[in-house]
Amino acid sequence: MKVIFIKDLRGQGKRGEIKEVKDGYAENYLIKNGYAKKLTENNYQDYLDTRKEEQKQDEKFRKDAEKIKNQLSKIELIFKVKTGAQDKVFGSVSTKQIKEELEQEKIKIDKKQILLDEGLSSLGYHNVKIALYKEIVGVLKVKLEK
Repeated sequence: MKVIFIKDLRGQGKRGEIKEVKDGYAENYLIKNGYAKKLTENNYQDYLDTRKEEQKQDEKFRKDAEKIKNQLSKIELIFKVKTGAQDKVFGSVSTKQIKEELEQEKIKIDKKQILLDEGLSSLGYHNVKIALYKEIVGVLKVKLEK
């Protein structure tokens, strides 16, 4: 029986692949568990329509991410921090604080998108990477000053 995979199944097939499999395996495992559909004219056409819609949506998300990336490159966030002896910063600037400042600039992102291993805890400029969409990463300048 020919099936079209609608989900990735490790070792068997990737989404969108058409494969010939044994009837029992197709009926009792692949189709029953939602990994594949029997290859018919209607199912194949539905799959093609779904792929077109996903590609349009993917393109829209990419354009939005590129727009935000360009906005981020023009922004410089400045944080006033308290310092002690030898300009040692008390505490640090976290992803939550960066997110809140970006919202002031009318840029909405999730704090999980901000790629920061630990808080910023030294004076000066820092480049902060922000994962916007798949392989699109924006860079934001953040300055800590007294």
